[in-house]
Amino acid sequence: MELGVTQRGLLGGYVGHFESLMGDKRTVKTFTEIVTGIISAGSLVCQRIANHSVILSAAVDGGQRVIRFARGESTRRSQVDVEHVTAELRRYGVAQLAAADEDELWLIVDGSDLRKPYAHEMPALMRVRGLDGKLVAGYRTLNVLGLTPRRRGILYHRLFSSQEEDFVGESAEVQRALQTVSEALHGLKERMSVTWIMDSGLDDVAVWRTIWEQQEHVLCRIYHTERLVEYQDGAGQWVAGDIERARQRLGLLAMAQTELVVRRGHQKKAKRQRVPAEIRACPIRLTYATNVRREGDGKTAQKLLWLVEVRLPGTHLDPWLLITDWPVVEAEDALRIFRMYRQRWAVEDSFKFIKDTLGWEEVQLLDLDGIRTLLALGWVAAGFLYDLGVTLEWEEVQFLARLGGWVARKDRKPGKAILTYGLRRLIDMLTTQSFLQRYITDHGSLPPRIAALLQSPGDL
Repeated sequence: MELGVTQRGLLGGYVGHFESLMGDKRTVKTFTEIVTGIISAGSLVCQRIANHSVILSAAVDGGQRVIRFARGESTRRSQVDVEHVTAELRRYGVAQLAAADEDELWLIVDGSDLRKPYAHEMPALMRVRGLDGKLVAGYRTLNVLGLTPRRRGILYHRLFSSQEEDFVGESAEVQRALQTVSEALHGLKERMSVTWIMDSGLDDVAVWRTIWEQQEHVLCRIYHTERLVEYQDGAGQWVAGDIERARQRLGLLAMAQTELVVRRGHQKKAKRQRVPAEIRACPIRLTYATNVRREGDGKTAQKLLWLVEVRLPGTHLDPWLLITDWPVVEAEDALRIFRMYRQRWAVEDSFKFIKDTLGWEEVQLLDLDGIRTLLALGWVAAGFLYDLGVTLEWEEVQFLARLGGWVARKDRKPGKAILTYGLRRLIDMLTTQSFLQRYITDHGSLPPRIAALLQSPGDL
């Protein structure tokens, strides 16, 4: 996706937020050119990044310059390492979210695997789940995206491996993410409620405990249905049991419609289609130890929660079994929880789109810190694309595909080239709108012939 002159200007303004990390103008220029190359090449392969940069492609060793930059060999007077880059990306994301006039913030946790099935010499490779379900070489990443109806911000990114010498454990990585993001949002929490929306991989009392200590909310998909809780029997008395038994007390609260890729009835293949959803809920009580997975003495605490089940009748999908500390008493409450978790699915689609567009699994370096830094630069590029209007709704991604020339047909999905071309056309449109609006601000109106061609410049 080649960037035009105006788009490069917008990118320059965006990259300006990271200049405080850089000790000289050469580093600023190289940083900008690498981010430009990542977007233009749709790849994290260093030579491809260099080939899609005007300056780096003119150098004899353009690809090596990218490698030296990622490894920190050419940035000793700067702070362009993974910790500082992601911290600045987080500050920028918080600023974006703070500009939203909203009273609610959702935090979507994405625990993606970075798969390198054919790699042998890359450092600290661990075993991760491949697309076919088999174990392959790779790394794990943990990412957090903040979301309001009109704003989003990348708040956390970290790549880790169980094969690192100083690796403590995945639970410690999760705790680090929870605490880092919460500290960054300290000022926003004075006016916004914060809800962590998580998949079943974080069905963990230690995770929930930390979130509650931070005065934040939980919405998590359940994996451990054997977890012991209390629920109300037919007489309204609290009785002990597990989550599986508590499901018997679920009551229907609301009906909804949603669009998912599913297989219904006798359909041979899954396809995107509208399906009904039935939302049931009941209160439960969870008793837990506050020192779970911590040293030292703790205490026993009890939390009133709601068990929510979303059934998709007529499909081959299992029900969504969710747990939340938000009260789910009326139909409106149930629909809100449904929309919140449904948004998580849309965000996962958006994450996948961005990762595919930037070719993040193509990263190739023989230095773990270099891999981390280059991947962090990929997220800087993703932040720029988000700023330019790449939405988090899958329907919008489908729109980008059509904008790129894709025609919806049975069993034909849009590919990376189509999505990238659609994104380029969208960026061109946004860039044009920005230029026209700036021209009107500076000169009062557009040139007469241009105004006549556009017919309604006042709508810009």
